[in-house]
Amino acid sequence: MTTTHARQSEVSLPTACDLFRVDDLLNDDERLIRDTVRSMVRERVLPVIGDHFEAGTFPRELVAEVAKLGLLGMHLVGYGCAGATAIAYGVACEELEAGDSGLRSFVSVQGSLAMFPILAYGSEEQKQRFLPEMAAGSMIGCFGLTEPDAGSDPGSMTTVAKRHGDGWMLNGNKMWITNGSLADVAVVWAATDEGVRGFLVERGTPGFTTTDVHRKLSLRASVTSGLHFDSVVLPEAALLPGVTGLRGPLSCLNEARYGIAWGAMGAARACFEAAVEYSKTRRVFDGPIARFQLTQAKLASMATSLVQGRLVAHRLGTLKDAGQLHPVQVSLAKRANVRAAIEVAREARTILGANGITLEYPVIRHMNNLESVLTYEGTEEVHTLILGKAITGEDAFS
Repeated sequence: MTTTHARQSEVSLPTACDLFRVDDLLNDDERLIRDTVRSMVRERVLPVIGDHFEAGTFPRELVAEVAKLGLLGMHLVGYGCAGATAIAYGVACEELEAGDSGLRSFVSVQGSLAMFPILAYGSEEQKQRFLPEMAAGSMIGCFGLTEPDAGSDPGSMTTVAKRHGDGWMLNGNKMWITNGSLADVAVVWAATDEGVRGFLVERGTPGFTTTDVHRKLSLRASVTSGLHFDSVVLPEAALLPGVTGLRGPLSCLNEARYGIAWGAMGAARACFEAAVEYSKTRRVFDGPIARFQLTQAKLASMATSLVQGRLVAHRLGTLKDAGQLHPVQVSLAKRANVRAAIEVAREARTILGANGITLEYPVIRHMNNLESVLTYEGTEEVHTLILGKAITGEDAFS
């Protein structure tokens, strides 16, 4: 026992942001992706993101940066995509959201919600036409599922597609669509006589218009839009042939939720780092506030949440890479990690005091953004009921 105790006492304490050495679980390629994306975020994102958040503008100049790093559809295989592991993709999401949730949302929508359904359910012609350009960032996509009156209940969608000659006619509206007015192609889900089907609707198609959501106080450095379809005539070639029913859009959401579980920990880490640094430099009563018990209690709680969330995310990635991931596990991780990140952000805000509400620090920006992350890709309540059904066998949705 004495020898063991001696060995333990010789182990150096890891960094405050990684007290359980979660990063040691990464392989060399995953560490390289982490370091590369982290450097890009520090050098290109952080100097400008506060201004974009304040102005309510998306930093479109960063699209080329993330595309150059191979981050668009990086977890997909073929057609110009990197074919990275699920853990590598998760690490990238964590680093991107440490910059801003809006940037991670852009990458998630492009890869998991727009490119993934084309790869999974599209024809070979659709894959060849769209995926290489989307991976290169020269074509932007969006995902049209949510409607003004059909959010958590996509089965109640009123957007419809009817057979029209040799093709289809699409009518309806979608709402809260990330990248909507930026998109060159929208993956749109509509009710048909055959069940829910997916369609690729290109910018400039007659009858297809977009309107942006303004006056947002969250995800301000992100484009959020409504999509409007007024007797939009589509050829048969616009239909995603490989899936019918809600299984199609729900599988896409599952891909996006996976990235959120990782990304939320990036936002939490950024808030924690800001709080730690501030606590060491802000002096009150002849000393730094870091010496006070209440401050240390807050930091200890934040550090614990960060460890727990990052371990959950890594385990989620391990299961996904092994082909053993179940949607219920994604729901648990998304629900738990976003809620934990919100609490970390709020605690960090209190440590920063009045400075915590300014854009001179990242905390209030992350705190506001996370309120949207809590809601999109399945609200906290929806994921709670998904877990409840898995635990009890009783369906609270019906």
